[in-house]
Amino acid sequence: MVDAERLKKNWSLVAAHGDQVPLYFYSVLFLTHPETRDMFPMNMAAQRDKLVTALGAVVSNVDTIEHVVPALQDLGRDHRKFGALRGHYPAVGEALVATLEHFSGPHWTPAIAADWTAAYGLVAATMADAADEAAHYTPAWWDAEVVAHDRRDLETAVITVAPGRRFDYLPGQSFSMCTDLRPRVWRQYTPANAPRADGTLELHVRAVDGGEVSTALVSLLRPGDALRLGPATGSGLTLQQGHGPIAMIAGGTGVAPMKALIEQLAAAPRPTSLYWGARTPAGHYCLDEMRALAAAYEWLEFTPCADEDLFGAGVRIGSPAELAVADRRCVGAAVYLCGPPGMVEASGKHLVASGVRAEAIHFEPFGE
Repeated sequence: MVDAERLKKNWSLVAAHGDQVPLYFYSVLFLTHPETRDMFPMNMAAQRDKLVTALGAVVSNVDTIEHVVPALQDLGRDHRKFGALRGHYPAVGEALVATLEHFSGPHWTPAIAADWTAAYGLVAATMADAADEAAHYTPAWWDAEVVAHDRRDLETAVITVAPGRRFDYLPGQSFSMCTDLRPRVWRQYTPANAPRADGTLELHVRAVDGGEVSTALVSLLRPGDALRLGPATGSGLTLQQGHGPIAMIAGGTGVAPMKALIEQLAAAPRPTSLYWGARTPAGHYCLDEMRALAAAYEWLEFTPCADEDLFGAGVRIGSPAELAVADRRCVGAAVYLCGPPGMVEASGKHLVASGVRAEAIHFEPFGE
């Protein structure tokens, strides 16, 4: 029987060492199993803490593992794009346990070692089983071609991508993407359209500070360039069953999944309000398209808003969450929330403080 509380305390002790933990982990992994090095980007700065932090957080919460099984299965299927095989999981587990032992110091015991080994084994088996099953019916990745690249401003581009074979996803789901401009570096993006007959995907990409992939996609990508796509994952932003009203709160390129959901809702409309925020009106890079959607669908109300409007563009001033609450659009509604991490966190807190039930708020944060 795994002692979950003991694992959590031990992980807290180890995590207090900060960046030293992932540095040690990858050193052990690459020295003991050099064949794994090619699965990771040459520049490890952005990747460094992701794997070990995720492993530690998930494995140490093994007592509630049933709640994250779908996410672990998604991870297992997704990791096939790296070339990860069942045989690689023990190598990661060995490096993880060695790292935990190193940073636990005198607090490390055979009982803790046995707990970590058992807990990691459960996580690894869940991921590997899902990956093996997926291998029977879906590719590990999809090769795709850029068919259009529309740069809207210095920071933002709308990119149309054509996968070389059928790519299944639900509106609101995201997938990881890799470009030869930044080899082996993957980032999550969410299509801004519901599935189309021609299979093309519309992606909204904003270059973020230090974002090597997003910067390359906005500034360097051209029609005809090749991309690689991982499988679609996530359910936080997918449309939930129901007939009640919907409130959508978006910031920046977080409007992309909202646009996809609106296209899906066109088949079975529900009263829907979309509040789209930006720092200034200039950040509304697809304003005409969103206004056209609102004009076409009588069940859709669209409110662009900004932190400031120095030149009288006619948008409302305020955060999208604050305005949606003030307009009472969140009362009894399913609320969908997407945008920069800070905006998502602040909006969620404001919604809950305003009386919106936490279970009515749907979101799925991801990186650049």
